[in-house]
Amino acid sequence: MIEMPHLITLDFETFYDTKFSLSRLTTEEYIQSPDFEIIGVGIKIDDAPAYWVSGSREMLNKHLLSLPWKESGLLCHNTMFDGAILAWSLKIFPLTYLDTLSMARAIHGVDAGGSLAKLAIRYQIGEKGDEVVNAKGKGKIDFSPEELERYGEYCKNDVELTYELFKRMMQTNFAESELKLIDLTLRMFIQPVLYVDEDLLIDRVDELRQEKMELLGSLKEKLECASEEEVRKKLASNPKFAATLKDFGAVVPMKTSPTTGKQTYALAKNDEGFIELTEHEDTFIQHLCAVRLGTKSTIEESRIQRFIEVGRRNKGKLPIPLKYYGAHTGRWAGSDKVNFQNLPSRDKKKKTLKNAVIAPEGYMVINCDSSQIEARVLAWLAGQDDVVKAFAEGRDVYSEFATKIYKKPISKANPIERFVGKTCILGLGYGTGALKLQHTLKTQPPGAVVTEDEAKEFVSIYRTQNDKIIDFWRECDNLLENLAQWPKDKEPHYLGEHRCLQASPEGIKLPNKMFIRYPELRKDTSEVNSRMVYKSRKGEVSIWGGSVVENVVQALARCVIGEQMLMIAERYRPALTVHDAVVCVVPEDEVEEANDFIIKCMNTRPKWAPGLPITCESSYGRSYGEC
Repeated sequence: MIEMPHLITLDFETFYDTKFSLSRLTTEEYIQSPDFEIIGVGIKIDDAPAYWVSGSREMLNKHLLSLPWKESGLLCHNTMFDGAILAWSLKIFPLTYLDTLSMARAIHGVDAGGSLAKLAIRYQIGEKGDEVVNAKGKGKIDFSPEELERYGEYCKNDVELTYELFKRMMQTNFAESELKLIDLTLRMFIQPVLYVDEDLLIDRVDELRQEKMELLGSLKEKLECASEEEVRKKLASNPKFAATLKDFGAVVPMKTSPTTGKQTYALAKNDEGFIELTEHEDTFIQHLCAVRLGTKSTIEESRIQRFIEVGRRNKGKLPIPLKYYGAHTGRWAGSDKVNFQNLPSRDKKKKTLKNAVIAPEGYMVINCDSSQIEARVLAWLAGQDDVVKAFAEGRDVYSEFATKIYKKPISKANPIERFVGKTCILGLGYGTGALKLQHTLKTQPPGAVVTEDEAKEFVSIYRTQNDKIIDFWRECDNLLENLAQWPKDKEPHYLGEHRCLQASPEGIKLPNKMFIRYPELRKDTSEVNSRMVYKSRKGEVSIWGGSVVENVVQALARCVIGEQMLMIAERYRPALTVHDAVVCVVPEDEVEEANDFIIKCMNTRPKWAPGLPITCESSYGRSYGEC
């Protein structure tokens, strides 16, 4: 357990209304709003009974500031919210941050339901209950003393439930290392160290708007429209855009609606048919698509505006909302309408967002990325020793595979062919077929066009060359059958060539003591070809050997990165983690020393992974985009 003399469990009750609530606003927007108001707070110190504090803001602040925060852990259910209130409103920073919501996702899976009410039922620790008074739309002055008292009882009960829930969760042998990762994740938001370059973002918004107007103007005459606004409407509407395509000799792509089963236009920006239109042999059709994207899609514009507004509300700072155990495999996920996991980086202009994430004056940003971690973990886990050896010796595995499929020497000097080799190595290990490979090669930058027969040949060569990986698929396929019908007397099964994955009725246990879970796993025989399915929030999900392989590889990669983050945090607090990379902000005068230290940490393999051939790439600059 993390050493802390005291544990303070806390729950703020705040003003909310129909249009002013956490269901409509991000956490940051809500707390920083002029309408934000604290009604009261429930507090529990160690195992003493919870109590309620309400009154003037001055009195509330005085009481909270009097508590022993420097020697106390803060425990809440959704600590990102309560911890941010303490930090941003009162400059209160506890010794460590603990969060039962984060712990619940890790223990029970992202689909299990993490509300305090549901968890109270799951752990049989009491009943959360409903609000005892109608607090909607009420500020502090709108409550009678009796209502405030009853509201306080409701809040105190939540605090007691949170404390009891934490104790029960710790009895599951929740790893101390994961508690530390929860703390690091919360600090990225609550105590941000990255800033926003507002001027750069404003310039890009102006540029986007100018480009949009120029595109609209160029089509006004061609489409026989009276105004740019008429062009905008014509291209934004699916039926009108489809009619325009027909008028200029293009075939309108169609798709089957997953909800109605009927044919509908495949004109969304991610639809394969629309993507093909953007590459149409007629440049005018390409131009039409570009303008439609410019008029209909404002994703880049809206994301830039959101960054600007966040920076303005936080004196230039950029709170990073990440969801610990946000994915099925334990990886971090974007949160609060800001997804730092997919900021554009390839396109020079669209890279503006990354370029606008900067270090404060006198500091530098270091970005260290674990190279090809999934491909390395897969080869190591499956016992594909020739590939493991190639990685360990620092050979260019992507070029080597490209050489095999093209039957001629390929190197980094052949970027398209090497891209094909890379895509095969990274995708085919999970059972990707020829058609999906063909599509991925075509649609992912820099793009490569191969025939279906060529794609089939690439798949065949991969599977012949990587027999141990194919065996691992089969092992995972068989595992699913066992997980669905696990005999009572059957011993846990170790998965792969190393004893780091343990399968049992609970799921697949990882080195960090967490599980990959497949709730209500069963064989579905309702279709011609039977399939294994499990239950998620979105309904039943198909699962097969290849997808299990992908799950365990990504989960192990996350375990590796987690351990490396903790090593780095001994000297430099991570400001952000994106996939398999860790981003830190360090003093400018020690950037070389810091970079060497971070590289050393990222090149350290876990004790549970002997022989895993890991390596990393690191760079630094004033902005996240520079490195």
